[in-house]
Amino acid sequence: MRALIWIVAIFAVAAGIAMLAGQNEGYVLVVSPPWRAQLSLNFVIVGLIVAFVLMYVLVRVLRRTLGLPGRVARYRVRRREEKRTKALHQALRALFEGRYGDALSSARAADAADRTSFEVAVVAARAAHGMRDARKRAEWLDKAGEREGGRAPRLLAQAGFAIDDGEFADARAALDALRESGHRSVAARRLALDLALAEERWDEVAELVPQLQSERALPVDEARRLQRAARIAGFRRRLGDATETAAYWRDLPKEDMADRVLIAEVVPMLAATGQGGLARRTVERLLDDQWDSELARQYSLCAGDGAEADQALKRAEKWLAAHPDDAGLLASVGRQCMAAQIWGKAQSYLEESLARDARADVHRSLAELFERLERTDDAARHYREAARLAQG
Repeated sequence: MRALIWIVAIFAVAAGIAMLAGQNEGYVLVVSPPWRAQLSLNFVIVGLIVAFVLMYVLVRVLRRTLGLPGRVARYRVRRREEKRTKALHQALRALFEGRYGDALSSARAADAADRTSFEVAVVAARAAHGMRDARKRAEWLDKAGEREGGRAPRLLAQAGFAIDDGEFADARAALDALRESGHRSVAARRLALDLALAEERWDEVAELVPQLQSERALPVDEARRLQRAARIAGFRRRLGDATETAAYWRDLPKEDMADRVLIAEVVPMLAATGQGGLARRTVERLLDDQWDSELARQYSLCAGDGAEADQALKRAEKWLAAHPDDAGLLASVGRQCMAAQIWGKAQSYLEESLARDARADVHRSLAELFERLERTDDAARHYREAARLAQG
């Protein structure tokens, strides 16, 4: 329908122009002595239009002819970029699929198309690392570092390779160079965490985990596990100094104080330095919030002395009324009764705990109890059972 309208319109305009031209009797006189020419005005108008069109076409052809070298150059650049991009995509796909040889070949093709791309050099270095070809890896890393924008990616890749190879000094040097250049990224912090874990630098782990967690770079469960391991290592390192152990305990953040697995691990270490009483309120709060048999087993280690021990025993006996069959709590109450020299109750609770869950530590507690009661045969029997369970 639209085409028909255009055809009708064109014919109408043509008819109109023909009618106007038929009524136009004007002429144009051109004088150039000794010549004189008289031309129809319609002919002159048509001639001017034709001349304008011819001039326009001539200028367009001339411009396209003069611009041809530039268009050819741009076409070559575009083709080269397309070739580089295709080869780079192939290299990345092969790298992710573990086809390191194919990845390196494709990266070479991409590099041949554009020798200014640091991305290609880094991909090639990672492929060479997957092939365990240290020489080629070093060559490609050098190329990446020499190209514009490639210094930080080269150092990141170099640090990761060094950690994989166990060259921790080289990895730290690369990460230090990144830090000095002002580079701050999640990838750099993640590599720093991997290096700290490999070198067992637990203070660094404890510092890096919250940073990565705040940027959602670590799953919650993994962050908690790493933070717990770092805290436990911190307590172990301070075991010989009661003052430092107590200070480290007091500096624990709230999220660590709410970690019942961590507290259960830490209480024996606090008790070993004579600081077990520091954890008593924390253990009581955690057990009141949610019952935990393993944590209850450690309660006797933080019961304290004197009046505090009496209060702790009363608290444990209240729990026992609510959890009469809990083996961990029975063992803890038995040890508290031993400390209070309530021998009969101590033996009864410890034996009940053994009946529900035979453990080496409860056998040792019973052996120590029987030694105090000068029942050497019974003590020896429980020591043997403790040794057997510990070995098995």
